[in-house]
Amino acid sequence: MVLKMAHVVLLASVKYLLTVPYARIIGLTYSQALIAVLLGGIGGFLFFYYVSNWLIQKYGYIRPYINLLIPGFIKRKYRQFLKKKRLKPKKIFSGRSRLIVKIKKTYGFWGIIIMTPVLLTFPVGAFLASKYYSKKKHIVGYMVASITAWAFLLTTLMHIRW
Repeated sequence: MVLKMAHVVLLASVKYLLTVPYARIIGLTYSQALIAVLLGGIGGFLFFYYVSNWLIQKYGYIRPYINLLIPGFIKRKYRQFLKKKRLKPKKIFSGRSRLIVKIKKTYGFWGIIIMTPVLLTFPVGAFLASKYYSKKKHIVGYMVASITAWAFLLTTLMHIRW
């Protein structure tokens, strides 16, 4: 049983919406599923939020040094190549990237808080929260409240239905 709960915790730390039906299919009770989903969801968000925050900060520090390490002739050749070919980097929009942009522009802070557990994955939601809203005072508390609310709602609905 401990192995099943550990598996649910690991799955919930990445993709939250699929975890509740999976916990029910493998035979976890309501309380076991709720605890596993809560631990995985909150732990996954906290892990990805702080790792994203750390990576964003380190990238800001390292980027100028990386630029210095690239030799000047390579930079000039690259600019000449782009001018000659008149190439612009092609922007690739997938359904997921459109959804992320729409949620950020339309719903903003609260959209990311509410939609991360069900529509976005925790790595994406944590990165967006860290990148755009890390200066908000209670971002982690709001996200934990959202994860908890969705866990109770989804677990209750799944156990009532089956």
